[in-house]
Amino acid sequence: MNANLEEQRKGKYILIRDDVEDSELGHFYKPLPCFGCGIGWFSFLLGFVFPFAWYVATFLYLTNYYRRDPRERSGLAASAIAALIFSVALVITVLVLVFSGR
Repeated sequence: MNANLEEQRKGKYILIRDDVEDSELGHFYKPLPCFGCGIGWFSFLLGFVFPFAWYVATFLYLTNYYRRDPRERSGLAASAIAALIFSVALVITVLVLVFSGR
């Protein structure tokens, strides 16, 4: 080990180990769940048919589920934004229907 450290200080190249299980980066070589696109993007797409999926993904986003795998963050954030837009549209629709009947 000291020989590698001395070679590194001299500017020489050193051999990098290929143990994927031992490194932290090896965790991200595993495919994402839900057909490889991740829970967030799967919930985003499923939400157009079943909007409750957006709220489940929003809950996961707010509870920092993406800390387990940072690749999930963008999909969960997209689902949270979709849930917000859907909620605002739903409230406006309900208000229009309630006040247009009078």
